[in-house]
Amino acid sequence: MVFDSIPAWANEMLASARVARLGLLDTDDRPRVLPVTFALVGGAIYSAIDHKPKRPGGEPARLKYLRRRPVAALTVDHYDDDWTALAWVQVLGRVEILAAEHTPVALEALAAKYSQYRADPPPGPVLKLAPERTLWWRADES
Repeated sequence: MVFDSIPAWANEMLASARVARLGLLDTDDRPRVLPVTFALVGGAIYSAIDHKPKRPGGEPARLKYLRRRPVAALTVDHYDDDWTALAWVQVLGRVEILAAEHTPVALEALAAKYSQYRADPPPGPVLKLAPERTLWWRADES
């Protein structure tokens, strides 16, 4: 189990989700939400800056925002037109920006989850979200 304090269904949702939304604050304290790939390693959540095209002109915005204010919320959700099947899990915590060469276990976990990273490993940096609080909800609590 990834996080002992959350229900098994929430752990499974975190472990199996292909994409998450990373919520953070920009340089003007406006909320931003970005889709990210991620992997769970121990009690942390890792995401990496990969080779997908970024806006020109320097480092990716998420790095600039997180250097200024290193906190974030990572959300995975399940939507269905049958609203009794709705669910979400959110992990709030501090984010550390790490060089890719210092996080081989995280890169291995990302490559195990995403075949694209096996063929073309992300150069990084790597974001490590250390959970401080986890929230969850689902429509059918049975």
